[in-house]
Amino acid sequence: MNADGYDEPLDRAAAIAKEWLHSLGSRRVAPEQSAAEVRTAFPDRLPDEGSSADAVVAELAAAAEPGLMAIGSGRFFGWVMGGVLPAALAADWLVSAWDQNTGLRFATPATAALEECAATWLLDLLGLPASCEVGFVTGATMANFTCLAAARQAQLAAAGWDVGTDGLSGAPRLRVIVGCERHDSVDVALRYLGLGAPIVVAADDQGRVRTDALADALADCGGPAIVCLQAGNLHSGAFDPFADAVDVAHRHGAWVHVDGAFGLWAAAAPELAPLVTGMAGADSWATDAHKTLNTPYDCGLAIVRDAAAMRSAMGMRASYLITDGSGDPLDRVPEMSRRARGVPVWAALRSLGRAGVANLVGGLVHNAQALAAGVDDIAGAEVLNDVVYTQLSLAFGSDERTEAVTKALLADGTTWMSGSRWRDRAVMRVSVSNWSTDDNDIALSLDAIRRAVSSAGRVRALRRIHPMP
Repeated sequence: MNADGYDEPLDRAAAIAKEWLHSLGSRRVAPEQSAAEVRTAFPDRLPDEGSSADAVVAELAAAAEPGLMAIGSGRFFGWVMGGVLPAALAADWLVSAWDQNTGLRFATPATAALEECAATWLLDLLGLPASCEVGFVTGATMANFTCLAAARQAQLAAAGWDVGTDGLSGAPRLRVIVGCERHDSVDVALRYLGLGAPIVVAADDQGRVRTDALADALADCGGPAIVCLQAGNLHSGAFDPFADAVDVAHRHGAWVHVDGAFGLWAAAAPELAPLVTGMAGADSWATDAHKTLNTPYDCGLAIVRDAAAMRSAMGMRASYLITDGSGDPLDRVPEMSRRARGVPVWAALRSLGRAGVANLVGGLVHNAQALAAGVDDIAGAEVLNDVVYTQLSLAFGSDERTEAVTKALLADGTTWMSGSRWRDRAVMRVSVSNWSTDDNDIALSLDAIRRAVSSAGRVRALRRIHPMP
C-alpha cells in the first residue's frame, strides 16, 4: 500500500470543495444543467484504461458542477435541507478517512464512544429521558421505521404475540392512528413494516391533530395501537398538542411516536419550549440532524424509551461477532454495516454548545418570521399559516397565479422555494433550515419573489392580449 497515493486526490478534492463552499454566497441556487445534460459528459462504456485518482477527481468535479443545486446556500428554502456546519463537514471527512464500520463497540471503540456521547448530549438537550436508546440511521424515514418497528414489537408482545418468532400472519390487528397532515414518510414506514394504511383523524386549520378525533379513534380500536404525532408540520410548522394527545393515547394503552424530523429541535431553544410541552411523555421520537442541526446527510436519529423493544426489533447475534454485554450500535439500527454517522452529530454539538444550538434553532425561526413580514408587504401575496417555527406557505391569489409565481421564481434562480398544495390550495412552500442564512439572503430572496410576482403578472397580461390558440 502506498499511502502517498492519497495526497494528490485529497488535496484536489479539498481545493474543489473549498471553491464550491466559497461560491455559495453568490452563485445561483438552481442548477445550470439537467440530469440528461450532465449525463452526456460521461461515456456509456466504461473505458478500458483507468485514470489517476487525481484526474478522476478533477473529471468528476468538472462534469458535475453545472448540475449541482446550491443546497448549502443561505437562499435555499425549497425543502427542509439544512446547510453543513464547518465542524460537522470536517468530521464527516474524517469519518470517511477512518472508514470505521460502527456496528460493534469492541471493534470500533472510538466511533462507538463518540456516538454514545452524542446520544447522551442529545437526550439532555432535547429534554428526553436519559435512559432512552438512540440509533443513528440514514434519515428521518428510517428513524420513523426504526421507532415504529420497536413500537410494533412492544405492542404485539403486550398482546401476547411474538412477532420476531411468529411473524405478522395471524397476529392481533395493530392499528396505527395518524393526523390527516402527517408526513408521508410515516405511511412509508408502516408499509415497510407490514402494518398497512393508518387510521386517519382530523386536524385543525394549522395541521395539528384534534385530540377529540384521536380519542374517538382510540375508543373504536379495541386492541393494540400506535399513535403518531408530529413536531413540525410540513406546511405550517405547527406542533401537535402533545400533553393532551399523549395523555389520551396512554389512557387507551397506545404507544406514542413523535415524527420530529425537523421540529424536535425546538426543544433545544427555551423560547420555543411551549411548542413541545408534553412531548417528552411519548415513547419514541424520530428526527434528522441534517435538517435543523445542519450536519451532512446520513444523520437520522431514532430515539426509543423502551430499550428492550428497540434491541428486540433491530438487534442480532452471530458467532463471529464480538458483542458487548451492554449493547452495541447494531442493536439500535437496521444495518450491520454502516459509517460512523453519529460523529458529525458529535462535532456539530461540540462546536455549537448548548447556547449555540438554541441560537441556531431560534435564528431559523427568526428568519422565517422575517420572510413572512417581507412577504406581507408584497401586493397580492399572502402568508397562509401562523409562523410559529421554520415553515411558511405562501399564496398569490388563484392557484394558477401561485403556480406561475413559483415557476418564475425557480427560473430566476436567486432563491429556491418549492411548490406544493396545502388545504386545497396551491402554495409556495418555504423551509428555513440553513445556519448561514442572513439578512442579506432574506433581502435578496424577497426581491426575487417581487420579480417573480411582476413576471407572472406580465405573462398573465400578455395571455389576455394574445390568448393561447
